[in-house]
Amino acid sequence: MKAIHTMNISEWHTVFRSCTAVFSEHIKNLDFVKSALSAIVRVKPELTPQEEHVFDLHAHLHILMLLVNVTPDQASRHGSFIGFHTHTAITEVQELIASSLRQQRAASVEAYCPQLFAESVSIIRGLMLQEAGEKAYFSAIYFGLWRNWTQPGQHGATLYAQELQLLQTAKDKLGFDLSRYPWLTAQAWMLSFLYRDQEALELFTEINSSLKLRPDDLFRVLEAISEEKEWPRLSEWLLRSTPLMTGKRMNSLDIFYQYWDQLIPQHSSAEQHMWEPLFQLSPSLYEKKLLVHGKWKLWIDYQISLGTDPFEYRVSVFAPIEKNSPELLLPFYHQAVESNVLLKNRGGYKAAVKLLKRLAKLYKKLKEEQRWEAFIDAFASRHSRLRALQEELRKGKLIT
Repeated sequence: MKAIHTMNISEWHTVFRSCTAVFSEHIKNLDFVKSALSAIVRVKPELTPQEEHVFDLHAHLHILMLLVNVTPDQASRHGSFIGFHTHTAITEVQELIASSLRQQRAASVEAYCPQLFAESVSIIRGLMLQEAGEKAYFSAIYFGLWRNWTQPGQHGATLYAQELQLLQTAKDKLGFDLSRYPWLTAQAWMLSFLYRDQEALELFTEINSSLKLRPDDLFRVLEAISEEKEWPRLSEWLLRSTPLMTGKRMNSLDIFYQYWDQLIPQHSSAEQHMWEPLFQLSPSLYEKKLLVHGKWKLWIDYQISLGTDPFEYRVSVFAPIEKNSPELLLPFYHQAVESNVLLKNRGGYKAAVKLLKRLAKLYKKLKEEQRWEAFIDAFASRHSRLRALQEELRKGKLIT
């Protein structure tokens, strides 16, 4: 048998299959991952650091293929039932691969091992382009490979352009085995690497319209742009991709608007374009972001319009407002006091008194004690017939 360091990557996988065949009947869980990887590591020869990166990637990739029941030449097996413990193992291996690729970014594997890089791309591209359904096991690896193992500049641009061409012709090669979603998504990624942003965004829009875009596939591009601190470019991407987030789940919206959070301190002019679409997408997230960005007045006005009870929030939520603009809380607390009094029950009166105590502290902080005294006297007089309220006011030492 050839020495492994003289083999191509397809031959590596043949060796990996021999190493892990003994575990074929084992339950595919985290112990399986550990045992199978140990068996592969035992045959790893002495390699250069860059070659070792490639070897380790494919060792993990082989384990991932075993877990999802797929091989490069038998993609049709993909989709078999996968149990809970196997899903856990899959997630673990995917995270290990993603972390490894990020850590290896400076290594520029493609520059040192162009043939190994090209073979890696070919294998992972083939796996990715044939995976269908909601679960995408190889797309993130494909993106990570291109993101982390190539260097920017003219050489990188040439590689991206070549890959885009290969993707575009893959339809003829794979025919009915081609999965349209990853095929289009991979092209959008290559266009983004080539700074052909208009085309990339148009392609993402097409994907979303016909196939329903997975937000993570957009986030990979946003993350890359953010890491490079290309703020005007990130601004344009966020503006143009906001419509793609319509109907997406809250956790995806939250991630999407974290990129806005990163952008605004660096590119403040973008902020004015964030608020209205955000409110349309998710009023609750809109409310949260008002606090994040210190829009105290807008937040208070929104609470007043909703008739929100301040007790729906922890006191810590109000702390930055009390510190920066305490006067904004006055109408909010006053409205809530009146709302609780209108309940005409002991619980409402107790809540009103708690809020009145907060108001007393605010007026004192604002050095408007006389205004407070005038208010509380008028308040007690106006509600003099509500005996239970009067009792609670006395218990709270707000009146004598």
